[in-house]
Amino acid sequence: MPASASSPIRAAADHLVDLGLSDPVEVAPRLREVLAAVVDPRARRGVRHPLVVVLCAAVCAVAAGAQSYVAIAEWVADLPDHAAAALGLGRRCPCESTIRRVVQRLDGDRFDAAISTWIQQLSATCTPTGRRRAVAVDGKALRGARSADRQQHLLAVIDHHARVVLGQIGIDAKTSEITAFAPLLDTIDGLAEVVVTADALHTQREHVSYLHQRGAHWVLTVKGNQPTLRRQLAALPWRALSAQHRQAETSHGRREIRTIKVVTIAGGILFPHATQAIQLRRRSRPASGRGRWHTETVYAITDLRPHQARPAELAGWLRGHWQIENSLHWVRDVTFAEDHSQVRTGAGPQLMASLRNLVISILRLAGATNIAATLRRNARNSRRPLMVFGVT
Repeated sequence: MPASASSPIRAAADHLVDLGLSDPVEVAPRLREVLAAVVDPRARRGVRHPLVVVLCAAVCAVAAGAQSYVAIAEWVADLPDHAAAALGLGRRCPCESTIRRVVQRLDGDRFDAAISTWIQQLSATCTPTGRRRAVAVDGKALRGARSADRQQHLLAVIDHHARVVLGQIGIDAKTSEITAFAPLLDTIDGLAEVVVTADALHTQREHVSYLHQRGAHWVLTVKGNQPTLRRQLAALPWRALSAQHRQAETSHGRREIRTIKVVTIAGGILFPHATQAIQLRRRSRPASGRGRWHTETVYAITDLRPHQARPAELAGWLRGHWQIENSLHWVRDVTFAEDHSQVRTGAGPQLMASLRNLVISILRLAGATNIAATLRRNARNSRRPLMVFGVT
């Protein structure tokens, strides 16, 4: 239902122009409602700052570029009276120790589940009409959060087109990404007919059986962790086939040509539900034209049949899988300095990563194309991050 001209949501949407976004839209008006559903781990006695107030302030601070507990507390302390009142803060704002203790004690997976459900609802209509939705699954180590006994590790799923984080789950120190694959996708509603892409680690029979039960499709790369399968793919009659799709581009100082060949699997490939094999060749050299061509050959398999996916679509999904590296992991590492973060205790590393995922996703849904520039603009005016999240 469209908001009235005088509603706070409309006012927030109109002021999104200040962010340099192309189209002012209603982005995240239910932030407070979503965060209010998070269970407060503290005893009721002596609580001065409600959990929802602390979390709203933390989200808005991260949207202004805050990278640590101290930075969040400093941003909150510098808020003008009207902004503090909008967040529900009283005369005394939460200090760094309060924010740190609250974040460390929260349940990271439950927090991720709460915000992920919301993001999924906001991004449900982002896939262009006539295109099949695709999501990418990949893990990331929080290098700055390494403790004496273990390395913090998270597994996330991102939408190829909207580039928003649809879900995230922490990986137990005694397990691996493989065991977290199904639990992560269990948090995603409506996987039927969605294409799931993943790297070679997740080319597992159990994974494709799970996706088949969910009604999802998949495109998986095959590397050395499946040596028999890779040899079978390499032995297919690729030389007898012509390239079915070719794409060339020059960017980042490099000239790259990608060609793809696809063959229907009649039998002999020992992998359940696989119907097509894919050979992707990448040739690259410096854009100056000097230097030798470097060639890389990648094999992949899919359960999609020829009438369900054209070679150009398969090539797009294989390349689109890198969105999770370029549009999420790289942004968190470079823009938010995640790998240099000294947050190590309790649920802190996962919660800070979740806050960054939330901010990246909401800014992308708002139309931001440069997260770093948007954070800098937000940092110059405390109204901007509040307006993005409908806090007025």
